[in-house]
Amino acid sequence: MRLTRLASRFGSRTTAARDLRAGVVLGVESVPDGLAAGLLAGVNPVHGLYAYLAGTLAGSMATSSALMTVQATGAMAVLVSDVPLAQDPRTAGTALATLSALTGVIMLALGLARLGGLVRFVPHAVLVGFVNAVAVNIVLGQLDSFTGYDTDGDNRIARTINALAHLASFHWSTVAVGAVTVALVLVLERTVLGPLGMVVAVAATSAATAVLHLDGVRLISDIADVPNSLPLPELPSLAQAGSLLVPALSLAFVGLVQGAAISGSIPNPDGDYPDASGDFRGQGVANIAAGLFQGMPVGGSMSATALARAAGARTALANLAAAVVMALCVLVAGRAIGFIAMPALAALLMLVGIRTFKPQDVVTVWRTGPTQAAVLGMTFALTLLIPLQYAVLAGVALAVVLYVARQSNKVVVRRWTFAADSPWPVEGDAPAVLEPGEVLVLVPYGSLFFAAAPVFEAQLPSVPAACPGSVVILRLRGKDELGSTFIRALTGYAERLDAAGAALVLVGAGERVMSQLEGTGALDLIGRNRVYPASERVGESLSDAMTAATAWSALQRTEEP
Repeated sequence: MRLTRLASRFGSRTTAARDLRAGVVLGVESVPDGLAAGLLAGVNPVHGLYAYLAGTLAGSMATSSALMTVQATGAMAVLVSDVPLAQDPRTAGTALATLSALTGVIMLALGLARLGGLVRFVPHAVLVGFVNAVAVNIVLGQLDSFTGYDTDGDNRIARTINALAHLASFHWSTVAVGAVTVALVLVLERTVLGPLGMVVAVAATSAATAVLHLDGVRLISDIADVPNSLPLPELPSLAQAGSLLVPALSLAFVGLVQGAAISGSIPNPDGDYPDASGDFRGQGVANIAAGLFQGMPVGGSMSATALARAAGARTALANLAAAVVMALCVLVAGRAIGFIAMPALAALLMLVGIRTFKPQDVVTVWRTGPTQAAVLGMTFALTLLIPLQYAVLAGVALAVVLYVARQSNKVVVRRWTFAADSPWPVEGDAPAVLEPGEVLVLVPYGSLFFAAAPVFEAQLPSVPAACPGSVVILRLRGKDELGSTFIRALTGYAERLDAAGAALVLVGAGERVMSQLEGTGALDLIGRNRVYPASERVGESLSDAMTAATAWSALQRTEEP
C-alpha cells in the first residue's frame, strides 16, 4: 500500500520527464526568487534561499497535496520584516530558526488535531484586505533598494513620504538598474523564456552593473556572504520562543490560509483533492526543516505551485527535482550569487507586489455591504500602519466581533396561526402584547446564542399584570444549542407569564437542548410537563402542545374568580 502511494506521489516513467523539466524551471527560478524573499523580509537574502530549498524539499515529501510547492511567500516575508528579533543582526540567525520552528510546531499541531477546516471561518473580507495591503507593503518596502536612498520613518507609509520628499537624494544609477530590470522582465516573459524571463532579466542587469562599473549600486555581496556550501543546522532558542509566539501564530495563520487555497483548488494525480489537515502537517514539517537549516518561515505558495504546473509538473517529483537544482546552484554558483544587484531584486519584488494587488476583489467585497466593507477597510489600514503580526490577528478579531453583532441582530420571532380548514400555518408578525386566554405559537429564526438573547426578548409579546389562560408556545425545532444567557431569558419570561396566570411551553426541543434545560434547572422552572421533546414526525410535538394548551387555557378561564 505504501509503495502504491509513493508511486502515485512521485509518478512513473511516463511522468518523470515532465516532472524533471518542471523541476529545473522551478529550481532555477527559485534562486533569485528566494533571495528576493529574504530581501523582502529584511534579513540576509541567503536565509530566503535556504528557506526555499528546505521548504520545497520537505514539502515534496510531507504535504497531502502532491503538487503543493512550499516556499517563503510574500505575505509571510513581510510579516518577518516586522519582527524586531529577526531584524537585529546579532539575533537574526537564531531568531529565524526559532520563528520557523515555532511556526512549524503550530501548523503541525493543528494538522495532527485535524483542524484543517478552521480556515473556512476566516472571512473573505479579512483575506482581501490583508492580501492587498501586503501587496502595497511589498512595493513600498523596496523603495530603499530600488532608489539607493535610506528612508526614515516609523512605518512604510511614513518612509514612502520621506522618500518622495528627498527625490534629489536618489542614487539614479540604482534607479536605472531597477527600471531596466522591470522593462526586461515584461519583455522577456512574452518570449519563449516565459517565467525564466525573470531570472534572465536579473542576471542581465546584474552583469551590466559589473561591466559598466556602476559605483554605488549595492550588490548582495555588500550585505551578505553567499558560501558555496549547503547550510549547517541552526538550533532554535527556547529563550526567544515567548517573544516570537505572536508572530509565529500570525505566520501560521497566513501560511495555512494560503496553503488551503491550493488544497481546495488543485487535485492530486489520482484525481482526489488533498486533505487540508494533511497539508497543515506537511507545512509544519517544512517549517521545522527550514528553521533547522537557517531558513525563514514558509507556506504553500500559489505562485510557485502554478509555475511548476505550467512547466509540466505532474507529481511531487517536480518539487523534489527543484530542491536538488537549488542545492546545485548554491554549491556551484554560490559566490556568483553575491554579484546580483540589489535594485534588480527590488524590481522583481515590486512587480510581484503590483501583480498581487487585486482591485476587483476589493470592489466586490466593498459592494457586499457595510459590515464586509468595514472589515476590509480596517484590515487594510491596520496592515499598512502597524506590525503585520498584530494586524492579522486584529483583522480576524474585528471580523468575529462584527459577525457576532450581525448574527445577533438577525434573530426574528414570527407568529404561526392555524386555520380550522388547513393543516398549514400562516406566518405573521408577533403581537406586541399578549391577550388573555390566547394560545400563541411563536417561531424564532436565526442563531439563538448569547448575543442574540436581548434581541429575542425584545420581540416577545409583553405580559400584562393579569393574563389568565394565555399560553405562549415557543417552537425550538432545529436549534441544537441555546446557551446559558438564552436559557436565562426563557426562564425569566416563563416567570413573568406564570405571575400573570399564563404559561410558557417549549416544543421541538432536541436532545442537546433537553440536556441543557435539565442541567441548568430550567426544566423544573418552566415545568417538565410544558417541555415537549422533538419527535421524528415534524409537527407532532407542536400539535400535542397546542391540544394540551387549548384545554389548559379553557380550564383556567372557567376557574377564573
